[in-house]
Amino acid sequence: MVTGSGKGEGMHPLVIDDFDAITKLLESTKRIAVLGIKTEEQADQPAFYVPQFLVEMGFDVVPVPVYYPDVTTILGAPVYRKVADVPVPPPIDMVNVFRRSKDLAPHLDDLLAAKPRSVWLQQQIRDDAFAEKLAEAGITVVQDRCLMVELRLREALRRQRPGQ
Repeated sequence: MVTGSGKGEGMHPLVIDDFDAITKLLESTKRIAVLGIKTEEQADQPAFYVPQFLVEMGFDVVPVPVYYPDVTTILGAPVYRKVADVPVPPPIDMVNVFRRSKDLAPHLDDLLAAKPRSVWLQQQIRDDAFAEKLAEAGITVVQDRCLMVELRLREALRRQRPGQ
C-alpha cells in the first residue's frame, strides 16, 4: 500500500501528493486502463498522446473510451466500455482518467467495481469528494497531475544519478 499526504486538509492518506509516494506507485504500476482515451484521429490531444507515450514506455495500456461507440481498438488494443469490464488477471494497477472534474461522479461506481490499485486524475482534474470515496475503498488516488510529466521527471532524475 502506498501512502502519503493529500493536498487538502484532512484528506485520506491514500490520496497522495508526495513525490516519494507517487514514485513508489509508478514503480509498481504495469497495467493502466485509460478512461476517456481518444482515438488515433485525435492524436494531437493529451487523451491520446499520453496513453501512446505509456505504450512506448512499456506499460500495458487498456483503452476505455467514453465516446467513439464504433471503435473496437485503440493503440492496437481492444476497447472496453467500462473499467469493470476489463478482464483480470492481470490486475489493473492504475486507471488514468481523462474526464473533466464535473464529469467524474458517473464513473465512481464503475471504478469501485473494478477495484484498481490506483486512480490517477490528469492535470486540472480534481474532485476531493470523489477521491475520498475511492480512497475509503482502499484505492490510492493522485489528483491534478500529468502522468507523462511525472514519468519523464523521474526518468530525467534517474539519468542524473547513474547506477541507481
